[in-house]
Amino acid sequence: MASSLSSATRFVVSEADFAELTTAGGGAPEIIAEYRLSDTALIADLQRAYESDEALPKNGQAVTYDLILLINAISDGLVAVALVFVSFLLIAIALLNARFVIRGTLEDEVREIGAMKAIGLPSKTISGLYLSKYRLMTFLACVIGGLLAIVATDLLTRSVQANYAEAPLGLSAVLVPVIALAVVYLFVVAICRRVFRRVRKIQVVNALVHGSTLDDRQTARRAKREAKRVKRTSLASFRGGSINRRLAVLDLRADAKQWVLIPTVFFLAAVLMALPMNLLSTFESPRFITYMGAPETDVRADIQFADDVDQTRDDLVASMASDDRLTDLRVYANLLYETEGEDGWETLRVEVGDYSAGTVEFLEGERPEDGEIALSVLNADKYGLTTGDPLTVRRGGESTTLVVSGIYQDVTSGGNTAKMQGEATTGAASYVIYADAVDGADAAAIADEYNDRFDSANVIPMGEYVKQTFSYFTGAFQNAAILAFVFGVGIAVLITSLFLKLRLSSERRKNGVLSAIGFSTAEISSQVRGKTLAVVALGTVLGLVFTATVGESLAGGLMSVAGLGITKLAFIPNWSVVYIGYPLVLIAAGYIGAVALTARLRGADKSMWIRG
Repeated sequence: MASSLSSATRFVVSEADFAELTTAGGGAPEIIAEYRLSDTALIADLQRAYESDEALPKNGQAVTYDLILLINAISDGLVAVALVFVSFLLIAIALLNARFVIRGTLEDEVREIGAMKAIGLPSKTISGLYLSKYRLMTFLACVIGGLLAIVATDLLTRSVQANYAEAPLGLSAVLVPVIALAVVYLFVVAICRRVFRRVRKIQVVNALVHGSTLDDRQTARRAKREAKRVKRTSLASFRGGSINRRLAVLDLRADAKQWVLIPTVFFLAAVLMALPMNLLSTFESPRFITYMGAPETDVRADIQFADDVDQTRDDLVASMASDDRLTDLRVYANLLYETEGEDGWETLRVEVGDYSAGTVEFLEGERPEDGEIALSVLNADKYGLTTGDPLTVRRGGESTTLVVSGIYQDVTSGGNTAKMQGEATTGAASYVIYADAVDGADAAAIADEYNDRFDSANVIPMGEYVKQTFSYFTGAFQNAAILAFVFGVGIAVLITSLFLKLRLSSERRKNGVLSAIGFSTAEISSQVRGKTLAVVALGTVLGLVFTATVGESLAGGLMSVAGLGITKLAFIPNWSVVYIGYPLVLIAAGYIGAVALTARLRGADKSMWIRG
């Protein structure tokens, strides 16, 4: 566990290694008092009773039940939310694909359906024949997916099992997945059943002669629309430019409903790929330290576990102040105050220091002045306070009424912190010192040097501090981002290839007409590739815009509901990867799929196109 979140790092060692560590010296023993309560509602009372006893040591952070829940939520919980979101996107893409494939199958086999109707088979029987096939495929897919889910669950929960033990195999562990698979099966079959209703409307003559699934009325309406469209977009008035590009644009306008699948899939694929990557880059960025209630600096020093924290603080501050490699030195003291809660007086951790330089970003209000206090989001919600409200605190038996100046986000110390303007040089539970390195100075080398000189202080570069604090779930986010990238690109290529294959099959007659009036195979292929490139780029761009706007708000809302101390999350994206690399990969994948499919047109029999 990271020190800023739980103040505890534990290792399991053998008795021999422990004896060697004990005799080696270089450290000090630490006493940990643990309590297990039968009623978790009494946790706050126990903590107040402990911290109100002056004889008991308080040189350390209390690891409470709420804090453990926070750590679980901010690690495995966030990763689980990301994976669930990815799963929903994959399900949405799969359902779109299923609907499109079934409709494409009907159009491709319309003559066979017309023949079955001509020999007297009722529409219900024909629908049942097709539906039974898709029922079988859906059932097999659910069974195979369920079996693979068992393996995937073991892989995805391996770290959870190692940290929190393996969950017992109960009835719910079997029923819930089975019910979920049953719901998926019924949902897919319902979609299939709804699509196969079109069989009833297929007319024998239109199916056998024209190869169309439309009835006479639909055919007449389509002819009327196309006639109007021809009048509006007559090529007779076309001057200059590429005739292929003009025809491609007209075709997209005419068959927009048919082509909408591709931009929709690429929209979802872009969201699927970009959102986990944006979350990963946000939590890996040194700027994320502002969500931990701290300023963005180069070096951080913590003084907590020392025989004399005040003396260590004075020595370290004096040394860093005289160091030409460091600038903008800021010292903050963590003091234990008390404030009145629902069940009486309870501990309030307050960080006292100079906030005049705008070191913390506030969601509401501003930095505290003398006689004021700023509260974290969770503390403000806990005490029902907002900016301008009074808050009474006491320390050492003396009570003071302060005014809430602002509210900020914080995930440290369970998210329950506060900040006051001032200076405290004695009596603090711990100190935190921030400093910036001058241009050209190596923050890591400076931190190593001070760690060697001051055994009682923990000096670390801020980037490394953020990395170590959140490494547990940034590693999992990285795995989720890799999986999302693979799935996104794979699905994009698969759907594009499948769509174009069915599209080229249904447009054989139109392509035959183009070939008969003088268009070469290369020109017909370029029209298909141009249309594919346009809709792929449109879907990708819209997906990235959605991720940067709605996706950011969605991620912040989920964290707010989770009670992590973060209510407003601003992405810190890796622009070169998310907004340059990802769209290029997606667009290239779609275009390559179009090139591969249209390459088959070169050896096709053009005379067969006219016949449909």
